[in-house]
Formats: sequence, structure tokens, C-alpha cells
Amino acid sequence: MQEVLIVVHLLIALAIVVLVLMQRSEGGALGIGGGGGGGGGGGFLSGREAGNILTRSTAILAAAFMVTSLLLTIIAGGGRESGSILDATPTSEANQPVEPSGPSVPVKE
Repeated sequence: MQEVLIVVHLLIALAIVVLVLMQRSEGGALGIGGGGGGGGGGGFLSGREAGNILTRSTAILAAAFMVTSLLLTIIAGGGRESGSILDATPTSEANQPVEPSGPSVPVKE
């Protein structure tokens, strides 16, 4: 189950990267389909409708990425008992605080 979820998670991550690169860049020539110079404005997935589709698809994939991240976290931590990690650490004399045993230094007033 965990391996399948990891594969789905990676495929969603790759799809997000592709969709973000396909979107039109507003500040420069970073987008694959839209930004920089070089001729007319017509290209693959250009226009307002395509922008809306890409934006919606990116939002849906981002939500799916968050869900798979949470599921992977829950599955990975499923075998542990509840409590703090500090409750499970062994205590030894080396970990105990050292109390001063000598005379204290007088404070000048």
C-alpha cells in the first residue's frame, strides 16, 4: 500500500511541475508556452480558458499532493504508540544534571 501511494505521490509531483511550467509567466520568459518573445501570441493552450484550466488543474493536483503527503505520514507512523519521543529515551547517570558540590563563589555587593 505504501509503495503504491509513493508512486502516486511522485506522479502527482511530476504533473504539478509540468503544469506550472506550461503556465504563462507574467514577469518574464520562464513559461514554456507563453512568456518570451518570438512571434505571435497563438500557441498551445493559450487564452483565458486554457489559463483557467491550467490553474484549476494545478490547484487540484496540489490538493491531491497534500492528501497523499498526509496519508504517507499517517502510514509511516502507524506502528508507533502514542506519546512523546522523549518518553522513550533511556535515562542514565550521564544524562542527569550535575549539581555543584564545591563551595559557592561569594557575590560582591
